[in-house]
Amino acid sequence: MELIWEGLVQAFYLLIHLDPAIMEVTLLTLKVSGSATIISVLIGVPLGWLLALKRFPGRNFLVSLANFGMGLPPVVVGLWVSIFLWRSGPFGAFNIIYTPYAIVIAQAVIASPIVTSFTLAAIQQIHPRIRMQLKALGANQLQTLWSLVKEARLGLLAAVMAGFGGVVSEVGASQMVGGNITGQTRVLTTATVLEVNKGNFDVAIAISIILLMLAYGVTALLTTLQQWRRES
Repeated sequence: MELIWEGLVQAFYLLIHLDPAIMEVTLLTLKVSGSATIISVLIGVPLGWLLALKRFPGRNFLVSLANFGMGLPPVVVGLWVSIFLWRSGPFGAFNIIYTPYAIVIAQAVIASPIVTSFTLAAIQQIHPRIRMQLKALGANQLQTLWSLVKEARLGLLAAVMAGFGGVVSEVGASQMVGGNITGQTRVLTTATVLEVNKGNFDVAIAISIILLMLAYGVTALLTTLQQWRRES
């Protein structure tokens, strides 16, 4: 209990004094995970719509692949992204290994199947008669899609929350492709692991609390938007 108390005190101290190193790591975490989530939404939402509304050969395989991807181990993603971005890899000429861009790519790979599967589930829950009614009313394809977006907005916001939660909390891929470099690629999860390895459990607890606060803050904001839209 003493160790936990020291961690809480340390977290409070770091937040009150706006410790520059912690603020830098926190801001980078938000930038990296936020960017990865946006990319995953741009990929996952259209793909989820396509899988939900269209029937074509191989669709079931793609659906099962998306569902499988929801549990994809981050270390596996980190391994393959590292291979592709390594200096001798296919994209080594871009020199983005051990940079925040590499972390964004790895996290986007992790989050995209999550967003795709949640979007697919949200669209499939819409009653088929709604689409038939829209067509009967003369709605064009764009108007139909927009109406379905409004109908599935709660599920789509859940997809965004799930995607962000999946990447802001992962550590394996970020450490493998980013290298946990001070002032460059260190995020809250990798910083926590580093402090544990150094035996600074009080600092590790403090950083983990800050990570939880960040994750909850973003999730609470999206939840407020989700429920507000529902009430309206």
